[in-house]
Amino acid sequence: MTEDQKIKLKSLIEKKIVLLNQQIIDLKELTKPIEPDCAIGRVSRMDAINNKSVNEAGLLKKQEQNNGLKFALSIIDTKEFEFCTNCGRNIPIGRLFVMPESRKCVACAKNTR
Repeated sequence: MTEDQKIKLKSLIEKKIVLLNQQIIDLKELTKPIEPDCAIGRVSRMDAINNKSVNEAGLLKKQEQNNGLKFALSIIDTKEFEFCTNCGRNIPIGRLFVMPESRKCVACAKNTR
């Protein structure tokens, strides 16, 4: 990875972290407990509970991605950043720009699904 690519990638990661932090705040608001004394109908309450579950799953995914991005930012200046943790091969630069939080190459990521 060239120094220019590294600078662009750092900037991209930092922007993604800012965006994810806002999305996490929004999802935390949507996952607050549903008050039992709210005057909504049974079906509406069931919809609200279902939506809360979907939002909780989204929140967990965003938090995991945020943690991965923070970790990637912390190791971007090391050689560890560019190599797959599974097979040790280089992670393609295109993959790092799309998913900088990924620690595996495409082949290894496919095999772990």
